[in-house]
Amino acid sequence: MIAGNAALRRLLYIFAACILIVLAAWLERDTLLRGAGHWWAISDPLEPADAIVVLGGGLDVRPFAAADLYKQGLAPKIVVSNSRLTPVERLQLLPPHAELNRQVLLKLNVPAEAISLFGKSLSNTYDEARALLDWAQATGAKRVIIPMESFSTRRVRWIFNRELGRANAVAEIYGVPPLEFGPDDWWRHETGVVSFQNEILKYAYYRLKY
Repeated sequence: MIAGNAALRRLLYIFAACILIVLAAWLERDTLLRGAGHWWAISDPLEPADAIVVLGGGLDVRPFAAADLYKQGLAPKIVVSNSRLTPVERLQLLPPHAELNRQVLLKLNVPAEAISLFGKSLSNTYDEARALLDWAQATGAKRVIIPMESFSTRRVRWIFNRELGRANAVAEIYGVPPLEFGPDDWWRHETGVVSFQNEILKYAYYRLKY
């Protein structure tokens, strides 16, 4: 009976400790979630590079960041991913994504002669990394800067540096907070929660597949 009471007390202590841990985590959730966002999002110290790379997607963020980096003199050119055409683009109802990126860069006063495309019909980040490797080998480029939304930076840095390493080239990743949220408040926005969750899954998928 005494042994049974001791075991029950231990279980109650463990249960109470778990409740206290959950309560503390709830009370400090903002601090914990903010810390998780800043840990996951990375941004490299930038050095002058051969080119700034605009990947497909993120039209409201990536070309704007690329134009800003170009104006800072960090690279003499911007190369834009030649993304695969969508069904609507094939019908010529909308301009191709690569052309939209180019038009944004031109509107931001990047000279036309400083903008070029790389790859052909690229459909995902892995395709883009392989195509940029081909471009680096053809041009002799050894360093590129890739502006990218904060939560995608970890995956993008891993896959691009793995591929570009075959040409002894390096990708510097420049983390840019999306317009709607950032590492400081991502959990307060549905798009932030979905983005963070999806990037963790994508990162795991890329590490397993490639």
